[in-house]
Amino acid sequence: MNVVVLVKQVPDTYSERKLSAGDHSLDRGSADAVLDEINERAVEEALLIKEAQGGEVTVVCMGPDRATDAIRKALSMGADKAVHLADEALHGTDAPATAKALAKVIGTVEGVDLVIAGNEATDGRSGAVPAMVAEVLGWPQLTFARKVSTDGSSVKVERETDAGILIVESGLPAVVSVTEKINEPRYPSFKGIMAAKKKPVSALSLADAGIDASEVGLAGAGSQVVESAPKPPKSGGVKVTDEGEGGVGVADFLAGEKLL
Repeated sequence: MNVVVLVKQVPDTYSERKLSAGDHSLDRGSADAVLDEINERAVEEALLIKEAQGGEVTVVCMGPDRATDAIRKALSMGADKAVHLADEALHGTDAPATAKALAKVIGTVEGVDLVIAGNEATDGRSGAVPAMVAEVLGWPQLTFARKVSTDGSSVKVERETDAGILIVESGLPAVVSVTEKINEPRYPSFKGIMAAKKKPVSALSLADAGIDASEVGLAGAGSQVVESAPKPPKSGGVKVTDEGEGGVGVADFLAGEKLL
C-alpha cells in the first residue's frame, strides 16, 4: 500500500507562543519548532501498515523552509520520501484553503491508497483539515480513529466520539485522522537519522502544485484577526483566614465573583 501522511511543524508547546504584531498571524519565528506530536503517531501508524502490507510511506508537509526539520524527523522514523509545499504566498492560509492546497499536493503523488493525518494540530486546533481534505479529494473520511486496520482494499477504524465507539469501514482510497490513543510512536534510531539525510524530498512551489496564489494566504482567507493582545499575567489569589467565620468569608468571595 502507498500511504501519504500529512505532517506539520508547530511551535513547541513548551515555548512561549505569540501572534505577530503586524497581521496577528502566528509568529512562528518566536518559538522553537517541532514536528507535531500527533503527526508522529500518524507516521507510526503508516509505518505499521507498510510493515504489514508492504508499499511505501510518503510524507506531505505544507510550511516554511524550516519545516524541513519536521520532515526529516518523519523520514528518520522510517518514511520513504517527502513532498514539501513551501511558498511565501502561503503565509496566513486558513483551514479550507490549506485543505485545498494539501489535496493538490496529494494529487502529485502516484498511486495513493490511504492518507493518514493527526486529528488536530496543536497550533490551530481546528480539527477539521483532514475531513476537508477528504471532501476536496472526494474520498471517504474516517476521522478521530483510535484503531486502524486494513486489508489493502478497505480500511476499518474504531472512531471515538462523546457518545461511544463507532466501527467505521470504507473502501480505498480514503482519508483517516488519528487521535493520541492510536499508538506510541517509535524513536528514530541513529541509522534512521543518517538514512533520512539521503531520502528524497521534493520541494514544490504554488505554481509547481497548480495552486492559484489568490486562493491562499491572508488575502484569500475567509476570516481575519483584526486585533490581539497578550494574555494578562495571573494575579494573586484571595486567602480566606478561618478564625471562626471562614465559611462566611468563602461564601462572600464566591458571591462577589457571581459564583453563588
